[in-house]
Amino acid sequence: MPTWLPFALLSAVFAALTAVLAKIGIKGVDSDLATAVRTTVVLVLAWGIALGRGATAGLPDLSGRTWLFLALSGLATGASWLCYFRAIQLGPVSRVAPVDKLSVVLVLVLSVLLLGEPLTWRAAVGAGLVVTGVVVLAG
Repeated sequence: MPTWLPFALLSAVFAALTAVLAKIGIKGVDSDLATAVRTTVVLVLAWGIALGRGATAGLPDLSGRTWLFLALSGLATGASWLCYFRAIQLGPVSRVAPVDKLSVVLVLVLSVLLLGEPLTWRAAVGAGLVVTGVVVLAG
């Protein structure tokens, strides 16, 4: 089993829990405020883990390029969370979450275009199946 697979599976479990718990917690709350609260919890957790593991020792070694791309990634994450929370506030999470998973297809396309990763027939078929699944689940 690839070393990354357990973490990817746990990520899927936590993402599912995130969607359901957020839908429960967002009731009667402004979606932007709910996102801010959630982000604060993530911020405290992430820094706590980094400090606890001693990972902050590498902070001075981060290059300007690393800071730039991590900051851009953070902005993209924030925009994604704000949009996701608004979507689950307005619609059923069982339909919003599948649409959100179109990110899998977009990652495949962007990884080919921007990172030069190969697009295999398996990835293309899988992307097609994801799109089909989204249409079926969210339609």
